[in-house]
Amino acid sequence: MRSNSKMTFMILITATIAAGLSQGLLLPILSILLEQKGVSSSLNGLNAAALYIGSFGMTLIAERVLGAVGFKKLIAGGISLVLVSLLMFPFFTGIKVWFVLRLLVGVGDAAINYGAQLWVLLMTPAEHRGRNLSLYGMSYGLGFSLGPLGISLLRYGQAVPFIVLAFLFLLVLILVTTILPDSRPDKAESGESQVRRFGRCYSLAWFALIPALLYGFMEASLNSSFPVYGLRIGYSTDQIAALLPFAGIGGLLLQFPLGLWSDRFGRKRVLIIAGIGGGIAFAMLPLAGDHFTLTMVLLMIAGGLVGSFFSLGLSLAADILPRHLLPAANVVASFHFSIGSIIGPGIGGLLLQVGLSGGIFALMGGLYIVFGLLGLLFSPQPRN
Repeated sequence: MRSNSKMTFMILITATIAAGLSQGLLLPILSILLEQKGVSSSLNGLNAAALYIGSFGMTLIAERVLGAVGFKKLIAGGISLVLVSLLMFPFFTGIKVWFVLRLLVGVGDAAINYGAQLWVLLMTPAEHRGRNLSLYGMSYGLGFSLGPLGISLLRYGQAVPFIVLAFLFLLVLILVTTILPDSRPDKAESGESQVRRFGRCYSLAWFALIPALLYGFMEASLNSSFPVYGLRIGYSTDQIAALLPFAGIGGLLLQFPLGLWSDRFGRKRVLIIAGIGGGIAFAMLPLAGDHFTLTMVLLMIAGGLVGSFFSLGLSLAADILPRHLLPAANVVASFHFSIGSIIGPGIGGLLLQVGLSGGIFALMGGLYIVFGLLGLLFSPQPRN
């Protein structure tokens, strides 16, 4: 990778860390604040889904916006939108206003992630795709894992976590606007509609696009439902803040090795093994009860095995699809991630509401195991 490409890659990684921080902090901290206000768990979960509704909306237009403004402006616009929204959270504490602000954060984060992940995908040679996409995934996982640590800043005032995060976003915005070059993706084939491109992505690489759905479901469910689940089985907020990062820590530990192994042994094989193993670990989580150490270990194992799903799925799609279809595949993956993230908190909140506290983890485990078994039916064709 040339020096200017390395600088671009590092700034994209930094922007992705910031996006992970925003989601990793906002999901648990707002869930805790709403729980303490007496908001029902089902309504709490629906409010958490607002972030991903915003992401979903942005995903629908991301490809066209990127084609119109380019990578740099798309990413800078997303960072600016999140920055402004973060500064508004402490001043408007109503649940309806928070819903709107979460929508805006979702739009901004989706713009950052879509632009960064596609840029990394297009600038990476095939032989290093697993490695570089795993580094991208690690950067998001790092931010997402560090985010819940901001819960401890609540002791200094409810506004402090939001202000600290907004300052970090300001620094990233300066880097993006002053250093990143202007760049645009390849244009789609003349006369080929967006719907047709999406259809081709599904027909050729359906298995590679499912991991984004599962990853979104897992991430949002874990960070919105686990704090409420933990409070109800006896954990303190400090214990929850200490436990949540371990799913991301496991992902950080295995993200790079899984990426390298996918380059060597095949991405489909790695996805099958990781899906089944991670599913078993999630399904066992309710059995740990309030045993702190056992819960920590299971979160680390599960998060480690499935924390690479988004990047591994994109890498597999890039192996299969023609280059001009990669922006469309990126849209589909982001679309799936948003859908999973929207339904995850709602289902988790509903299960908590009816008294099935551990049901979300059993469901999550079952979905990953089914995905692994589906992999046995998928026979990808090398791209033409």
